[in-house]
Amino acid sequence: MRARRWLLTITLCAIVAALAFLSLQMPRDSDSRALARERTARHAAWLDDKPLPGAPAVSGLLETRLSDAGFKWGAPIFIRIFKQSFELEVWLKRGDRFEKFATYPICYFSGNLGPKLRTGDWQSPEGIYQIEAKQLNPNSRWHKAFNMGFPNVFDRAHGRTGSFLMVHGGCSSVGCYAITNPAIDDVYRLASAALASGQSRFQVQALPFRMTPEALALRTGNRNAPFWSDLKPIADAFDAGRQPPDVDICSGRYALRDRSAAGRTRRVECRPL
Repeated sequence: MRARRWLLTITLCAIVAALAFLSLQMPRDSDSRALARERTARHAAWLDDKPLPGAPAVSGLLETRLSDAGFKWGAPIFIRIFKQSFELEVWLKRGDRFEKFATYPICYFSGNLGPKLRTGDWQSPEGIYQIEAKQLNPNSRWHKAFNMGFPNVFDRAHGRTGSFLMVHGGCSSVGCYAITNPAIDDVYRLASAALASGQSRFQVQALPFRMTPEALALRTGNRNAPFWSDLKPIADAFDAGRQPPDVDICSGRYALRDRSAAGRTRRVECRPL
């Protein structure tokens, strides 16, 4: 009888421990739960060789699709990523403004809304990143890729760690953004053409969601709210002028570059991104 009671006690303790462990692994807020559901659905669609929601037609020649949309081969490029909606936007310069060429669905990224803080946290980066030709990888294990350049000046100022954070093909990731092979084929070719045609580097804005006042207001209690509030003016500047804005890191915060006389006198406190 005593042995049976001990066995029952041990079994109950094991069940409680297992439930506690599972509870720690479960997403605790609505954003995290929605991301987890969408991530699972997209990975399942990819495994079944089904198109992802919002996937553009990529069957025709890229050069033809560019010409039909009024863009020139080698036009300067700008990229925006929105985690919440699993979207990667490619914008190309036409005339004196950037116009959207295509929105590619993100198949998979790990983690939740919020920036990457340390190696092993499974978070995909958020922030403003600059991509040069040396960051392109035509021989990635995931087809093709470009390195986002994490940690950047801002990340290093906050002691954030991690390496080899990519945008790549396929549909699997630990800290990267996987956009499938056909999509990375397009993005990689457009990026490499832009850099080969004279663009020295291009900007990637990796954002948690579309930076509307309503989206920020819903998350005022989130520990990342101050960080997101600093990203909003940068995202808004692109929306307003359709030009990638110049960004500095001032006193450890993202900031639009101040070109005024007062801004120049405070330049010592800022570092260019």
